Amino acid sequence: MTKRKLSLLVALATAIVGVVVATASGGGPARVEPQVVNDATLKALSTTEGGADVLPTTRTVAHWFGQTTDPNNGVTYGYNMVGSDPNACSGAACSTTIEADITPIIVHVGGWTFDGTSVVGATLASPQFANNDYGSTPAATAAGAFPNTPAFIRGPGGLLSQADSGVRQQLQDATMRAQFNKVGRRSTYHLLLHPNVLPAVTIDVPSNQGTVIASGRGVVAADINISWWSAQINNLETQADATHLPIYLTDNVYLHIGPDINNCCVLGYHGTRAAGYGGGSSNSNGNAVVQTFAWASYVRPGFYARPNGGTDWALQDIHAVSHEIAEWADDPFVNNWVEPWLTPTAPQYGCTSILETGDPVVGIGFAVGTNTFAQGPNPDGTQSADGYYHPEDEALLPWFMRLPSNNTGSEVNQSGVGGRYTLMGDLNPFPGFRQAATGC
Repeated sequence: MTKRKLSLLVALATAIVGVVVATASGGGPARVEPQVVNDATLKALSTTEGGADVLPTTRTVAHWFGQTTDPNNGVTYGYNMVGSDPNACSGAACSTTIEADITPIIVHVGGWTFDGTSVVGATLASPQFANNDYGSTPAATAAGAFPNTPAFIRGPGGLLSQADSGVRQQLQDATMRAQFNKVGRRSTYHLLLHPNVLPAVTIDVPSNQGTVIASGRGVVAADINISWWSAQINNLETQADATHLPIYLTDNVYLHIGPDINNCCVLGYHGTRAAGYGGGSSNSNGNAVVQTFAWASYVRPGFYARPNGGTDWALQDIHAVSHEIAEWADDPFVNNWVEPWLTPTAPQYGCTSILETGDPVVGIGFAVGTNTFAQGPNPDGTQSADGYYHPEDEALLPWFMRLPSNNTGSEVNQSGVGGRYTLMGDLNPFPGFRQAATGC
C-alpha cells in the first residue's frame, strides 16, 4: 500500500489581505460574497498523514544519510537530507543541483479565479531561485509585545551571514551552507535548485469543498478543504519525475482542516509518495521510486502582515514557499525523527518529534532582494508591502539535536560567540533560538 506523509504549515493567528483575482466570465458561476474572517479566528495548526519508508534507491532526489547523538538523551538519530554529504564530499562533488519542476495551479472556487501563473514571475525572481548576497539584511522580525500583539513585527536588520558576505547564492543554498558551516568564498558546498516551469493545471473546486474568504482589510483568498485538495495534488504527483522536486504553486489559496472554514489556514505542505517495496510494487529490485513534492501558496502582501511593519510582518510573498522547500531539503522523506520539542513561538505545533525546520520559526523572517510584484496598498488603503521578499528563518540541525553552542557544527553567530541554531542566528529575537531546543 502506498504510504504518504504531509508536513503542514499553518499560519499564525491573523487576517487575510488583498489579492487581485480574476472575476468569473460571462455565463460562469455566480460569485459568492467572501466571508469576512476575524484575525482571532485563524489559528495555527498542523497534522501529518501516513508516511513513506526510505528505500535504498537512486530513483529519487539526490540525498545523503547522517547520524548525530543527542547529548540530552543519549539517543543517536539518523536522518536523510537532500544534496551532498557535507562531512564526506570534496571539491566539485560537494555541489548538487536539483531540478525543480514548478506547476502553477489555476483555482476556480465560488465564481472567483486564483491564478497561480500570475505569481510565477515573482517566485522565479525571488531569493528562492535568484542569487542574492546574504551578508546582511535591511530588516528582520522583532518580538514586539509577544505573546501579546503587536508581535512578530518589523525590526532592524544587520549582519546575517558574515562568512558568506559577498557570495551571491540562492536562499536554500545559503541555508544549507550555514547549517553545516560550509561558508566562505572558497567553499564548494552547494545545494542548487534549477527551476523549470511546466504547463498550468486548472482545478475547479466544488461548492461543498471550498469557499472564498476576506480579511478586514478587504483581501480575498480561497479556503479549501484540505482532504479534498490533497487528493487533487495526489493525482498530479503520478506525472512527476522522482529525481526532481515538483513544486505546485498557488496564489493566495489556503486550506481548512475539517468542515469548519474558520479552521484555516494551511499555507503549504511537503511530502513523499513511495513506490516499490512497501509501496505496491514487488519488481523494483531494491531501486524503487520515491517521489518527493511540495505545495505552497504565494502569500499576498497584507494577507497576514499588518500594515506598516506590524504583526506578522514577514508572513508575505515567499514565506510559505521558503518554509516548505527548507523542510523538504532537511527532511525529504518526512521521517527524520528527533527528541520531542516545543517552542512558545509556535505552540500550534504542540509537542512534536519530527525534524521540520520551518515549524518552530513560522512567522519569523527577514528582508532580502527587491520585490516589484503587487507592492501597492491593501484594498482598505493601508500598506503592508515594503518592496522586499520575506523568506522565513529556519531552525537548523543542531537546534533539534540539542548540541552545545560550542559544538553545533554550524556557522558561527554574528556575535562570534557559539554556533547558530537558526539561519538568522543572533538576529532571531527569541531566547529559545539562542539555545538548543527544549523538551515538552
